[in-house]
Amino acid sequence: MSDASQDVVPDGPRGGYWHASRRPLASLVFIAPLLVIYEVGVLLPSGAAARNGVDVWLRAILDWIGFGQYFLLPVLTVCILLGWHHTTRQPWRVSWRVLARMAIECLVLAVCLRAVLELQSTFLQGLVTPAGRAAALSVEHAGPSVSERLGNLIMFLGAGIYEELLFRLILLSGTIWILRRLGVELAWSVVYGVALTSLAFAAAHYVGPYGDLFDPRSFLFRFIAGLFFCILFVYRGFGIAAGTHAGYDILVGLLPSGC
Repeated sequence: MSDASQDVVPDGPRGGYWHASRRPLASLVFIAPLLVIYEVGVLLPSGAAARNGVDVWLRAILDWIGFGQYFLLPVLTVCILLGWHHTTRQPWRVSWRVLARMAIECLVLAVCLRAVLELQSTFLQGLVTPAGRAAALSVEHAGPSVSERLGNLIMFLGAGIYEELLFRLILLSGTIWILRRLGVELAWSVVYGVALTSLAFAAAHYVGPYGDLFDPRSFLFRFIAGLFFCILFVYRGFGIAAGTHAGYDILVGLLPSGC
């Protein structure tokens, strides 16, 4: 995906924040603390039920092909980003100032996505069932106990990392690559890839025994959120997309929407 996104999006001046924050190495360093907290947290009693659904899917696939080692998935995540960075032939260093600005940017973008949810809720007020109004992207509202809240926070971190890994870094990149090989122009490959993977992202929340009951309002918001994260991935890189996703889930989990 790095080659496609760099062709579509101006990379910005070398050494500037726009360029530095999009680098795969910056993404890896930025998400590394979240990845460690999640992987350690799900092993704790309070985090035993907090494993993200996409994490479970990816581990099941790895186990099916004979790679069931527990820490293989996070190791593969790290290796993918390291390999991606290697192909860019850029310096192997990251500024702490860039990481701090990435955190601020993710927070601002998470607030913007929360505002989109509120606007949609207001616009569609009364058009769907009361049960549908409680649905929000990848969020189960935190319970009253400390352990339940901790478990939800751990789950939100996993959603930010592994959902972006699957739907943006793997599926969006792969879709664009396939469409390019079929002769589709780069710009249209990106458009089709964004639309298709956003639909898949929305639909995935209703699959399996732990999936939500389908509601058109929640599906619409999740599709919009998928578009939002795809645009972030293409324009701002994996780290910003993953950090914003985790930040949004935490924001809604701590401050549930009134919809």
